[in-house]
Amino acid sequence: MYKAPRGTVDILPADQDYWAYVQQRAADVCRLYGYQRLDTPIFEDYGLFARSDAAGTDLVEKEMYVFEDRSGQKLTLRAENTAPVCRAYLEHGMSSLPQPVRLYYIGPTFRYERPQAGRYRQHHQFGCEALGDASASLDVEVIELALGFLSSLGLRQLSVLLNSIGCRECQPQYVEVLRRHYQGLSAGVCDDCRVRMVRNPLRLLDCKEPTCKLIADEAPRISDHLCPACQEHFQEVQAQLNLLGIPFTLNHKLVRGLDYYTRTVFEILPQREGGQSAIVGGGRYDGLIEQIGGRPTPGVGFATGIERIILNLKEQGLQAPPLAAPTVYLAHVGEAARRAIVTLAATLRGQHIGVLASTGGRSLKAQLRQANSFGVCYTIILGDDEVQRGEAVVRDMAANSQATVSLDSLPAHLGRS
Repeated sequence: MYKAPRGTVDILPADQDYWAYVQQRAADVCRLYGYQRLDTPIFEDYGLFARSDAAGTDLVEKEMYVFEDRSGQKLTLRAENTAPVCRAYLEHGMSSLPQPVRLYYIGPTFRYERPQAGRYRQHHQFGCEALGDASASLDVEVIELALGFLSSLGLRQLSVLLNSIGCRECQPQYVEVLRRHYQGLSAGVCDDCRVRMVRNPLRLLDCKEPTCKLIADEAPRISDHLCPACQEHFQEVQAQLNLLGIPFTLNHKLVRGLDYYTRTVFEILPQREGGQSAIVGGGRYDGLIEQIGGRPTPGVGFATGIERIILNLKEQGLQAPPLAAPTVYLAHVGEAARRAIVTLAATLRGQHIGVLASTGGRSLKAQLRQANSFGVCYTIILGDDEVQRGEAVVRDMAANSQATVSLDSLPAHLGRS
């Protein structure tokens, strides 16, 4: 028997109310802040993600799904959304629009990594990107938007972690300081960190291995090595967060996993017993558009996994509003009635009334039991005699009462009830 591939899950009807709820809240919050939806292709040119500056990242070396099409072009399933959004910004000349351009997306991404709760090889992300403005106010805006989205879902006890990792002027100098800290300590770090020492030193601070974490705890802080411009930017971000009453914690080891971040980086975590796992991550990426062939263009944004959001909603006991169920169940008794409900169902649906029509040869008792299980508001019972008289019995399922109504007045009757 075939099963869903490892690291993927079927989104069953029982969970669709959560998915609709989360996506609608995301769209509603983005509308408040003036962000417009953008959908990019599921697959992109391999080079968009595997840039020379991205060498050494887990995303490029271990996690991407890469293939060639029939023309021999090397493609990859979308591994994250920021680079495709930036590609679309360039390709469609959005730099000519009023800046910043505010965009959001909702869709699947694909990464070959170890599946775990809330993280799958195919997972779905909601995120926002603001392009064309280097202001610290925009950093604060995306943090505020992300928190507003989570709060609108009912999630509480959220923590914001904040750091600055500098720019292309001061970050290289800090990297050399970091390498000197790790000199002579290579025997005490994991194999991945030995590679990071050479190819991506900032990621040394983010390693989850216990021995590596101890060494990272003693590492020099990048906040002590920021250039004056980055210091000023970071101070302004903190000042505006304080102005909005948004609490945050400075974390000098926060660097994020992708290569393109500059200056502000942040994560939002739920406070839970037994550890913490970020449900939102983001930051500024002022050099990314230049890396993929555009002119220098600042950008800032965040992403969150919808699966992980839903997991947290369930852990906090938060129910999503149920999706609207059909209003009416049509039951029949007799051959003429069985045929009559076909046209009656079409008539009611034409009046925008949701209908479930009974099929097969179930007894009336079995049909009423099924109507009750579907949670409809009304059951309309049609027998051969009612067909001849042009009537139907309408049973109010909540009030446990019923009335005989002419077929012509059924839509109006259901609308009044």
